[in-house]
Amino acid sequence: MWDVVYLEGAEQELARLPKLECNAVIRAVEKQEAFGPQLGHPHTSAVRGAPRLRELRPRAGCSPWRALYRRVGDVFVIAARRAGSRLDEVEED
Repeated sequence: MWDVVYLEGAEQELARLPKLECNAVIRAVEKQEAFGPQLGHPHTSAVRGAPRLRELRPRAGCSPWRALYRRVGDVFVIAARRAGSRLDEVEED
């Protein structure tokens, strides 16, 4: 299993999603925990124009919602949708 952590605000934002979409994001995070960097398209992809930033794509990309994340060492750090810039503050030890 891979470690996935949420930045401040991300879990609160997740809880505000419609229930169906919230559950889809949670399942996508569970896939990330299970498969780590082996989880590929269509479940995850790079964010164009944002180096090292990736997105989890719930329901294999059929959901309009995304979870932005970055891998820091062996941990996947998920940011709130509007907090992608805060991922730049997270550095590998």
